[in-house]
Amino acid sequence: MSRRNRFPSLFGGGRNKRKRRLSTRRWLPTISIIALALFVVITAGSVMSLAVFAFYSSKLPSPDKLTTRARSLSTKIYDRNGDLLYDVHGDQNRTLVQLEDVPEHLVQATLATEDADFYAHKGFDPLGILRAFYNVIFLCRLQGGSTITQQVVRNTVISRERTLTRKIKELMLALQIERKYGKDEILQMYLNEAPYGGQAYGVQAASEVYFSKDVQDLTLAESAFMAGMTQAPSRYSPYRDPDTAKARRDYVLHLMQNRGWLGKDGKRHFLPPEEAEVAKETKLIYTPPGGEIKAPHFVMYVKELLTDRYGASLVEQGGLKVTTTLDLEKQEEMQTIVAEEIANVAHYDIGNGALLAMDPQTGEILAMVGSKNFFAEDYDGQVNVTLRPRQPGSSIKPITYATAFKQGYTPASVLFDVPTKFPGGSGQPDYEPENYDGKFRGPVKLRYALGNSINLVAVKLLRLVGVREMIETAHDLGITTLNEPERYGLSLTLGGGEVKLLDLVTAYSGFANEGRRVAPQAILEVSDSNGRVLEEFKPTEGPQVLSPEVAYLVSDILSDNNARTMAFGPHSSLHIPGYSVAVKTGTTNEMKDNWTVGYTPSIAIGVWVGNNDNSSMSNVVSGITGAAPIWNRAINVFLEGKSDEPFERPDGIVEEDICNLSGQKPHQWCYVPGEEESNFCDIGQELFIKGTEPTEVCGFHKKLELCKVDGKLASDACREADEVKEKIFVDYQAALSDWQEYVDDWVEDQYGDDDTYDPPTEESESYIHSDDKDEPWVQIKEPGDTVSQEFKVKVKVITPYTVTKVKFYLNDKQVGKDDTSIPYEQKMKIEDTTVAEHTLKVKAYDSAGNVGEATKDIILKDVTPAPGEELEEDEDTSTG
Repeated sequence: MSRRNRFPSLFGGGRNKRKRRLSTRRWLPTISIIALALFVVITAGSVMSLAVFAFYSSKLPSPDKLTTRARSLSTKIYDRNGDLLYDVHGDQNRTLVQLEDVPEHLVQATLATEDADFYAHKGFDPLGILRAFYNVIFLCRLQGGSTITQQVVRNTVISRERTLTRKIKELMLALQIERKYGKDEILQMYLNEAPYGGQAYGVQAASEVYFSKDVQDLTLAESAFMAGMTQAPSRYSPYRDPDTAKARRDYVLHLMQNRGWLGKDGKRHFLPPEEAEVAKETKLIYTPPGGEIKAPHFVMYVKELLTDRYGASLVEQGGLKVTTTLDLEKQEEMQTIVAEEIANVAHYDIGNGALLAMDPQTGEILAMVGSKNFFAEDYDGQVNVTLRPRQPGSSIKPITYATAFKQGYTPASVLFDVPTKFPGGSGQPDYEPENYDGKFRGPVKLRYALGNSINLVAVKLLRLVGVREMIETAHDLGITTLNEPERYGLSLTLGGGEVKLLDLVTAYSGFANEGRRVAPQAILEVSDSNGRVLEEFKPTEGPQVLSPEVAYLVSDILSDNNARTMAFGPHSSLHIPGYSVAVKTGTTNEMKDNWTVGYTPSIAIGVWVGNNDNSSMSNVVSGITGAAPIWNRAINVFLEGKSDEPFERPDGIVEEDICNLSGQKPHQWCYVPGEEESNFCDIGQELFIKGTEPTEVCGFHKKLELCKVDGKLASDACREADEVKEKIFVDYQAALSDWQEYVDDWVEDQYGDDDTYDPPTEESESYIHSDDKDEPWVQIKEPGDTVSQEFKVKVKVITPYTVTKVKFYLNDKQVGKDDTSIPYEQKMKIEDTTVAEHTLKVKAYDSAGNVGEATKDIILKDVTPAPGEELEEDEDTSTG
């Protein structure tokens, strides 16, 4: 397995990816330094190199500063109100040790990691410089070629500024130090001066800080961890990210096993593979951070930001004063809420929670709770989950809907929540998403689909707007992940890609901020030990990445308690009485992550609950039983004592009447199917961005003329025969023809034989003459199927010619005379009442000699007297 694959956090991922994207302008100083160093090496014996050495030698500080330098100063980190969060104690924890007191495996790990050829070179390593040059030019990765001797110079004598002059001085001082001191002395200086994070300078202080033991008692696994710390103490801190710290420790063991180190004997030594494997399997137990530290996850985050900007040495020793955005009082309340609520839901197999609160107008981070307990020993409490990519579930859906509103879709647009298959692509199975509750609701407006978090509609909407377009919106709003569009499918809108809680709160802040993106801010001001301000945050309006109208529609839907009542009920923890609060939940399919993110114009809060090891929670965890109670308590803390802040409606938003079923312009026969039209109109109001109001009249409600005889669409012949009736139908049409079959299947399953939802499409052929003959069409309009002994027959005759006569028959015997004028009628009497069934027949003759007929079976009503009636008549006769 390659080094790159075995150590993904150290090769090709995270920060290294960002480094590979550094612009050429940022490479130039390093390239120049390396090029000059090569030049000095190559031309060491030339007149020009002697001149270079002569020029800079007069400006070099004395190597004696190794023993007479000034003490380091502590850096202090404060919250926004001046409360101290963390004090980095410069030299106070430095304890000098002799080289013979340092365990051999710590020396070996340090050599293998920092300078494998230390005992062979004279202060600088030409091969190391060439290797750094290659990495910069060909791998686009910044890397220095510093030896241990150069690092001693950098840590003790001269500043760490990245300039060409400093690099030249560093090389020359390294040569002088090599002449003045022995190799063991230089190595001892390095081990006593190297920064290991926080106030720990030197191996003895670091050993006490991280493991509460003397350096001579360190194990191989602990020594490998220590050796890996010095290049970036904040980044590799186990208190910030134990996984990254472990990966770095394992990488050091890998170097010891494969690169090895040059010993005093001039031979190269290697760590035996079996010892390396045992060390890799050893779990390190770290001492909880010493000293007073408040908001530790946030402090570690700030330290990393400072280190990126100013370098580790200045942050660890430079006496900086840092004022942050954090509100410590609110932070401590948030930490308590998270800890208490996670304890309350432990029976749901929920082990951890995280929270981030931000001012959506400025991006200032007001609270950052990275876990329920930073100092916990039963799980990785030091992991800051607000910075970890996790699957967001449905909490990513508002970005899909914002993309749709950008493209002209509206809250009134209707999609069908019905079982649907989506092609899985070449060699892949079809994708069949399901709703959280397993139900399907048929036609749903986007307002209610988003409010009730209906999965099927979200997937269809993403299919319509496009995955790449949705990702573009996400990036515009501040999502820094989702960088491989080809990797994601339609499940992206259900949380199929990982995002950070910090990024998601930033994106929601864009909705709260009328479509303007704000960058997260953790630092208000940094000043140096002399009081000089190095940086100061001044809020500015971020770029307009969404129109105010699109942002408002998202906020209006997410703050519409009625729009989510179908799924969450009217009194869920998402509803904050008296306040306009937009909020969305999210739960992943396998119950590994549960989210709630919500905001007002002045505060945005996101909450995550789950397990650090990615194990599933209980199936009873939902949008309102996991993260939502934490979010509810948290946002109430920030809203306490404040008045309501409704989202301001932009001028570009209008309100229009719509048919609630179709979302289109209503007409007079839009009504609730199955109810009286006059009393149950299905017409409502919806918001639109100007220019997107519906222009077409409702296409779902249709009033059709039908032929009475067969219920098909009426033809002109039916109308001429006056055999037409009107009926209102509901005709559901899918947004894409590929989805129509799924809509039709749902209608059939839902409504069965109710023909209200099955409008006819064929025209009736009744009353139409055939092409080969024009015989009159005859219809017996009266009587019905049952008749009295005496009854009347009424007939309708249609022919393109003149009717000359109409004949009436009862049981094949003509009754009465021929009828020659409209209306065609004949009175009849059934003489034989002992027979119930009789047959009517009518023949019509026209002037073209054509004859048409119609027959009908009729049944004589029972005229036999009831038994009681017959007896009473007999008695009357006998007494008369």
